[in-house]
Amino acid sequence: MESIDPRQLLAKVAKVLDELDIPYMVTGGMAVLIWGRPRFTADIDIIIELKVNNINALASSLMSISEFGYVDEDAMREALNNHGEFNFIDGGSGVKVDFWVIGDDSPEIKRFKNRQSKEVLGQKVYFISPEDLILSKLRWYKISPSSRHLEDVESILKISGDIIDKNYLLEQSRKQETWDELNKLIQ
Repeated sequence: MESIDPRQLLAKVAKVLDELDIPYMVTGGMAVLIWGRPRFTADIDIIIELKVNNINALASSLMSISEFGYVDEDAMREALNNHGEFNFIDGGSGVKVDFWVIGDDSPEIKRFKNRQSKEVLGQKVYFISPEDLILSKLRWYKISPSSRHLEDVESILKISGDIIDKNYLLEQSRKQETWDELNKLIQ
């Protein structure tokens, strides 16, 4: 059986988003692969700034990636209106892309300034910064106290610690009231 490499789909989706001039950044498990230790991830999480006039073109372009792909334009519109999520499923690999649509007033908008590009299989891909990924994982831990979130934070601190802006990280963790969790992990 041929192994599935989600990076292939990630590179294709990043190319589509770049061609359509849709701002994005990869977060979740794929970002942990970049900033921390490799771990299995069943999907690709991407935060996007979607406008109503991009929906048809994005749906069409995503469908061109895979003959048996699936995306629901009504779900895309609902995600835009509610600042929620819609999915694209690559029929060839079975890998799912979760697109998280943010609004103009979302705190994620500020994080787009910090995003960093990395090359994935020859394609430039924008990832959430390691600091903002840590902050995101700490917020998710407060919502859903899974040890996976803390393990990811420890991994990012260990692997990318030399490049992390610790002042920014500490300041933002205080603002989002996750400083106690972060401080325990730094100790």
